[in-house]
Amino acid sequence: MADAITLYHNPRCSKSRAALALLEEADVPLEVVNYLENPPTRAALAQITRQLGIAPEALVRRGEDVFKTLYQGKTLDDDAWLDALADHPKLIERPIAVCGDRAVIGRPPEKVLELLD
Repeated sequence: MADAITLYHNPRCSKSRAALALLEEADVPLEVVNYLENPPTRAALAQITRQLGIAPEALVRRGEDVFKTLYQGKTLDDDAWLDALADHPKLIERPIAVCGDRAVIGRPPEKVLELLD
């Protein structure tokens, strides 16, 4: 596999740490992005949701306080959800692994291994 895997990672998340460990164990080229410190752009989020084959709303962590405070009960279109994810990276589901034109959400963490096929 020539393409590196980009892992959008939160080191405080056990699922994210587990996904990172699996990829390190597989000894694949890896770029780790702490997305809370270096959030993906709105354009990158749009690309990631296309690669995942999901609507931006499906990438939203509904348990976060910022969701409950600002977005719970609201109906937003895809553009507004992309804005919300870009403005509040804490809302982004994690971990996300991207390789070439493919992406997976590492829940469970073993899902990231699908990118090795």
